[in-house]
Amino acid sequence: MVHAFLINTLSCSTGGTESLCRVLYSQTFGSERSESRNKDPEEERCYRKEQIFAVARQVKSACTLSRQAMGKSLSAFAFPPSDEVVALQEADFGVFRLPPGDPFSESKTVLWLGIQSVGFALVCDPYENLMLAENSLKMIVRYLLEYLRLLSQGSDIMLKADKIEIILNKFLPCGQLLFINHRFVYSIERELNICISK
Repeated sequence: MVHAFLINTLSCSTGGTESLCRVLYSQTFGSERSESRNKDPEEERCYRKEQIFAVARQVKSACTLSRQAMGKSLSAFAFPPSDEVVALQEADFGVFRLPPGDPFSESKTVLWLGIQSVGFALVCDPYENLMLAENSLKMIVRYLLEYLRLLSQGSDIMLKADKIEIILNKFLPCGQLLFINHRFVYSIERELNICISK
């Protein structure tokens, strides 16, 4: 099962120095067993936000290390690409494991995709099918880029939360990874065209 999907920033500031990592969007599925059952709902919400933020920081670090290892200049990712399809093909991809207690009570696997200055991540159970999770993440990102133009200059991801949720609900219903064939993708595309054009 997928426990969370998030979109976060990966970019450096204009001077080339480290900038703060921001979570632009997050969606959690299911609920993790909390250590203390009698937490205040506001405390619980803050705790969940901190967990997502910890994952976002680790995604940013993993992507930065991957780009440095491949000799890519970090300043090259500051400007939006001319074609979002090309950007998806040149995306950085990685997987890392979160040990129990860091930040979740149980071990999790995180799959991430870095495109330009935006990172996308799935937080999954450690026994989840990684090939299926990778295909799902790439498909979700492809449709987010295609329908919402997330990488174009002036695009505000936070104002598109409802449309991001529509795409997530099609490909990750209640956090469940789906085996998808071409016919299913075609039917989802028709539904998305109707839903997102409204």
